[in-house]
Amino acid sequence: MKIMKKISWILILVALVAGCNNGPEFNVKGEVSGAEGKTIYLEASGLEGGVALDSAKLKESGVFSFKSPAPQSPEFYRLRMDDKVINFSVDSTETIEINAAYNNFTTGYEVSGSESSRQIKELVLKQISLQKRVSALIKAADSRQIRNQQFEDSLSTLLANYKDSVKREYIFAAPYSAPAYFALFQTVNNYYLFDPLNNKEDVKCFAAVATSYNNFYPDALRTKNLYNLALKGMRNTRTPRENLMEIPEDIIQETSIIDISLKDIKGNTRTLTSLKGKVVLLDFTIYQSAVSAPHNYTLHDLYDKYKDKGLEIYQVSLDADEHYWKTVADNLPWICVRDANGIYSQYAALYTVQELPTYFLINRNNELSVRGEDIQDLENRIKSML
Repeated sequence: MKIMKKISWILILVALVAGCNNGPEFNVKGEVSGAEGKTIYLEASGLEGGVALDSAKLKESGVFSFKSPAPQSPEFYRLRMDDKVINFSVDSTETIEINAAYNNFTTGYEVSGSESSRQIKELVLKQISLQKRVSALIKAADSRQIRNQQFEDSLSTLLANYKDSVKREYIFAAPYSAPAYFALFQTVNNYYLFDPLNNKEDVKCFAAVATSYNNFYPDALRTKNLYNLALKGMRNTRTPRENLMEIPEDIIQETSIIDISLKDIKGNTRTLTSLKGKVVLLDFTIYQSAVSAPHNYTLHDLYDKYKDKGLEIYQVSLDADEHYWKTVADNLPWICVRDANGIYSQYAALYTVQELPTYFLINRNNELSVRGEDIQDLENRIKSML
């Protein structure tokens, strides 16, 4: 019995000492109306995904309060109820108050005690608005309310304007901040808006935030991750030193197009000129882009309708990430090849590709007929060539 009592006292003392040695903490508290009996979770949004930290079952008042060890550098957390999420950031030991109603938990909440979290809310609302507008464009294109070219032009303009606004107001305005980091990883249609591997202008955004984070938080994992992405992006988008390939004039004269010879995902070499006798849509694109999915959706619709009548698609990927290209291309029914030179593809340069995606139509005689921006109605143009 004496031994047992001695052990019990030791355990109590250990617990007391451990309690006294607790490090600095942050606190997030508030209330959620209309959520009696529901469970609210505090989760850390790490580089590898969400990690549950704590939870509480709400009473009629909806009041909650969580404490967790304070991070050494800006970190991201979220409150979750069912599939509803509120994102916020923590710099150190602040107390953040979040009040919301369950029915509009994700968008209608109020946050105080953290300017960074307030700006993250702004970014979330902007992204939700953007997604609604993109979805409306896709719906209009699917129902034939707008033409394919109008759809792609409108989508490109919409995304470009959004990115320019976010760059100006959040990323370059305060590259050392949590909102700047958060903005880099926003998505639409499950694709990142800012491409750290293929887009030279987007790489500048990653580099700016990486440099600032390195100045303020050199040992943070997020800093190292940003630096790795920025360095890889700079390597991918650096102009290659090799000379442009020389295309013999007799090949151009004989075929009326500049031939392309690249390997598909199975390692087979596929040439553009081998498709003589078909109407070919030659498409230069990047799969790891927010416009890729709706663009390929448009192509899929056309391909399903006209492949049996002689349409073929020869799609050239300029993705830096080979594995990503293979994953996406494996699900596409047309010819998919990749140029490892990425956005500095010599083929893209020879076809004077200025933006992605860009496509061309080639007639059955291997003659370049028209490029995408000159086509008012892609489907009718294809039908007229078949």
